[in-house]
Amino acid sequence: MQFPGMFGWLQRRQRLFYAIGIVVLVVSLGAVFFGGQLGPTGPTAPAPEGADESDDAASATETPAAAADPTETAEAADEGDGKTYAAPPPMTIDPEGSYVAVIRTEKGEVRIELLPADAPGYVNNFVFLAREGFYDGITFHRVIPGFVAQAGDPTGTGLESSGYDLVEELNDLPFDAGVISMAKGGNNVSGSQFFITLEPTPHLVESGFTVFGRVIEGLDVARSLTPRDPSAPGQPPGDRILGIDIIEGGE
Repeated sequence: MQFPGMFGWLQRRQRLFYAIGIVVLVVSLGAVFFGGQLGPTGPTAPAPEGADESDDAASATETPAAAADPTETAEAADEGDGKTYAAPPPMTIDPEGSYVAVIRTEKGEVRIELLPADAPGYVNNFVFLAREGFYDGITFHRVIPGFVAQAGDPTGTGLESSGYDLVEELNDLPFDAGVISMAKGGNNVSGSQFFITLEPTPHLVESGFTVFGRVIEGLDVARSLTPRDPSAPGQPPGDRILGIDIIEGGE
């Protein structure tokens, strides 16, 4: 039986119709596959001055978690090793108070004066995670001599964080040698990954990074951390953080 009009045209060209259907199916499957392989980058420290940030070796390949409401109470997630949380912690520090963080590493101690008046949210988060023992046993997974030493990923790969993003804070404090800042992936501020500058890095201000503390003792220890690039094969193990002590009200 022959159909009239458009149906008849399709009937007479069945092979062409089937071929077009196969091509559409192949293209659709290809889009799904390759779309799954390419995605936004996750938490990372910035590229060194003069480098192309799109080629940053420490960029994560997973999409960072969406920013959570900072007023929510931080609760440990049920999955994993317990080092992820549902939301940033509530504000518990005194923005006018004095806080010193002592990062105890395998290479020695790095003592950091935190600056709550200039970045209260970042300091509050760092103090919370330190007191929770979040950083205990975590390594400095990315150490670029003359640039930064970065830590805060429980997996040591540079791909993970605490399970949430932070609300971005901005100030005009200079990026001298020995300041501490939170890592970022695009406009997302990591909930736990931080870096210490090993030399002056003034270009980071223009990239939207924010100082929330400065090293007052132990910059030589930070500079002695084992150099490594987590994106390159055959890297040595990163130096572990044994713990971070928070001293409130004085040094």
